Amino acid sequence: MKISKGFTELKPSAYTCSAQEPPADYRVSPEDKSNMAKYLFGGFGKCLYPVQKFDSDTERKLAVILERDALKWFKPAKGQFQTFYRNGADHPEYLPDFVAETGDMIYMLEPKMRKELEAPVVLAKKEVAVTWCANASNHAATYDGKPWKYVLIPHDAIADNMTLAGLAKAFGC
Repeated sequence: MKISKGFTELKPSAYTCSAQEPPADYRVSPEDKSNMAKYLFGGFGKCLYPVQKFDSDTERKLAVILERDALKWFKPAKGQFQTFYRNGADHPEYLPDFVAETGDMIYMLEPKMRKELEAPVVLAKKEVAVTWCANASNHAATYDGKPWKYVLIPHDAIADNMTLAGLAKAFGC
């Protein structure tokens, strides 16, 4: 793998939502969690985008933790990392759910249902993400940058009282 540059500008991220409804407060879990993707959340102070959508309430809870513990964070848009994994004969793009920066580390975070943690597709994504983070860390070391770490988090370990440091220590790869 060749790293050609250490910085990629944020990719644009577009969402559809009702013009009549303002973004929901990310700190508040919606009553109907059956279709989380229909909600647009806002009110962030540390997210690099003004609004976000989440695939699950677990992702929303992780955003609450990141707002508290990270210096900045975001949900990557398509093409942000240009990392691909093998899924049978296909090589789809892997997009981690979150990227967060702290004072001494940059984390690539992937919450997953516990029962999916050993699924072949999850393991294939994990493999390319761990390799990407190792290469990014090696590159960052050439200019005194922060190392990267991949964190695969069981969904039921994410709770409002958890910390990013605690999740990274328990589930970092």
